[in-house]
Amino acid sequence: MSPAERINELRSLLEHHNRLYYVEAQPEISDADYDKLFRELEDLEGQHPELDDPNSPTRRVGGAPLEGFEQVRHPVPMLSIDDVFSEEEVTDFYRRLQKNLGTGSVPVTIEPKIDGVAASLIYRNGSLDHGATRGDGVTGDDITANLRTIPTLPLTLAQSAPALLQVRGEVFMPGEAFARLNEEREEEGLATFANPRNATAGTLKQLDSRAVARRPLAFIAHGLGSLEGVELPDEQAFRSLLATCGIPCNEPLWVADKLDDILAAIHALDKRRHQLPYATDGAVIKVASFPDRAALGATSRAPRWAVAFKYPPEQKPTRLHGITVQVGRSGILTPVAELEPVGLSGTTVSRATLHNESFIHERDIRIGDTVLTHKSGEIIPEVLKVITEKRPAGATPFSMHEHLEGKCPTCAAPITRRENTESKERPVVTWWCENPLCPKQAVAALVHFSQRKALDLEGLGESVAIKLVESGLAVSPLDLFFLEVEKLANLLLDPARLQTGETSKPRRFGEKKAHLLIDSIRTAPTSQPLSRWIFAIGIPQIGESASKELSRLHETLPEIASSNLLRTICRIADLEAERKEISPQNKDNPPADQQEKEARRKRQDELKTEIRESQTGIAEFEISPDIGAVASRNLLSFFESEHGRRFMERFRQLELNPRSDNFAPRPVEGAASGNNPLAGKTFVITGTLSMARSDYRTLIEQKGGKVTGSISRNTNYLLAGEGGGSKRDKATSLGVVVISEDKLQSMLA
Repeated sequence: MSPAERINELRSLLEHHNRLYYVEAQPEISDADYDKLFRELEDLEGQHPELDDPNSPTRRVGGAPLEGFEQVRHPVPMLSIDDVFSEEEVTDFYRRLQKNLGTGSVPVTIEPKIDGVAASLIYRNGSLDHGATRGDGVTGDDITANLRTIPTLPLTLAQSAPALLQVRGEVFMPGEAFARLNEEREEEGLATFANPRNATAGTLKQLDSRAVARRPLAFIAHGLGSLEGVELPDEQAFRSLLATCGIPCNEPLWVADKLDDILAAIHALDKRRHQLPYATDGAVIKVASFPDRAALGATSRAPRWAVAFKYPPEQKPTRLHGITVQVGRSGILTPVAELEPVGLSGTTVSRATLHNESFIHERDIRIGDTVLTHKSGEIIPEVLKVITEKRPAGATPFSMHEHLEGKCPTCAAPITRRENTESKERPVVTWWCENPLCPKQAVAALVHFSQRKALDLEGLGESVAIKLVESGLAVSPLDLFFLEVEKLANLLLDPARLQTGETSKPRRFGEKKAHLLIDSIRTAPTSQPLSRWIFAIGIPQIGESASKELSRLHETLPEIASSNLLRTICRIADLEAERKEISPQNKDNPPADQQEKEARRKRQDELKTEIRESQTGIAEFEISPDIGAVASRNLLSFFESEHGRRFMERFRQLELNPRSDNFAPRPVEGAASGNNPLAGKTFVITGTLSMARSDYRTLIEQKGGKVTGSISRNTNYLLAGEGGGSKRDKATSLGVVVISEDKLQSMLA
């Protein structure tokens, strides 16, 4: 088989397995086998650049940033859909259909109206040719590079696909992923997205498709544009074509040919839509027959054969009684609205985040106001706006500094103002407690440092952490290493609530618990690997995965503190930002004249060379996206801060030296040498084994592998002893290889 034939075969295989996993949820092969095919294709494409194909599955990770978006013309205009807001208007619409088609029974379909970003995809001869935004309906932005990163969107279709297929649909961000994204941005002091649609729109506007690839976008098709090579009679035939092509389509769907059934479907969808993984704001009603659609035609802006019934917004007024301020683990101060309880989407809401001072000022929110509340993305309670006509006399504009009298609500230390100008149009003002010994921060830091995913310190929960801080026995994590049994045993905890509803007397911590806690503290430097220590420190954006990647790349904590790898990652990001800023096509910063334009082009070429050289210099480390520019800057900022320097000074004084148990900075070299035969492999452990699971975890990680707690598509092997039924079942369903202890030992040898 020639390289070209093998490359085509691999591309077809990978697209087939992508479709099975992301669209049909019925994978046929394990992640390990998929990765093997993927790497083989990457290698072959690298060896044969003349066989490059922009729709190769390897392009889903994104490519080099664009200078700007090109404009493309839609073969068939992307029209809007007229909105209707009442059952009477739905009735009028259906009556018009009956009259214009001359029949009393007009079959229609009813489906959710996804609150996403409209996109048009054009496939030619079964391959994605390009994709574009709606734009003005006639022309839109070519966002093909960004669309290629969406895993649910097929890049190639089955051989039976039409010669030309234009599909319309929505790009969206699932609700849970949106909530996580906003939480991360809030903790960083960045502007939060108002809703999933804004997050999606902002993502698709990125010129760097690699940044888009890191955002959890999805695509669902709902309409047909142009078509060649096949005739489709109706909506059901179109959906069958989508299924054959592996393109996900909008669900659920109702078919009705009577007005009462149409209204019943609208009500049924209203009850179900809050359980859908994306935001919806209506029900789309479309004539099912394509010939009937053609007969009905369209106006200059919308088809006559479809309308969108808009559900009344889930918005309710309530009273804002006060604003409390929470202190985050990083010291950020987050204002929270204390509301008169109100029912929203089946739950009672009494609190809602106000994000930051900028958010409050933009909406002119004042204590005592009557505010309109809703659930952003149908998930997060939020204050939408103020009903100013109900504002009480004397209500004054909110100032975080005045509200807190310039002091942290927990420790009374001075608070500081920061302005993040990531968005030039909307700079974000946040307030911070800079005192690393702030009790609220100290308690959160101790709990985080001690949790099971971190150092797993015996018996150190929030109630104990509060008293350690209040008593002065421990106000920072490393203070724990100076605890004495006697003082810890005599620590008095707050009364507990009994089952009778009464409260107990204050509780003494006790000698037994004190011994257990101190023993776990003393053994932590040797019993817990470096990755857990990194996670335990609590640096923003450094979760478990990032901690594991850091310990793969560095053997000790001081190595991370002085890491050239992290500095290189930051430098690449800075060069990319400069390249984007000076781009001759930057509409926000255009060149003054032709001379400046040429100078910018020259500098751009220099920057591209520097970026390429820097990327080449760290390519052998195969650094995962968990360690990007934001994470790298946070790490370096921590170690360069006064708090970070004090931490490292005490760390050395205590002679703590946790070491990496998965150190394999150069995966190819490690696997080839045999020192890390499990490099790049992910394991899950279940069942009754001859050794403790923690011992097996250590063995696996020492040989370059990774151990997680649950099975997913990214799992390579399930190490199973007796029992472990549910994980065995899931492994079987996902195609994960199940291995015995003997098999693992042979892999470790």
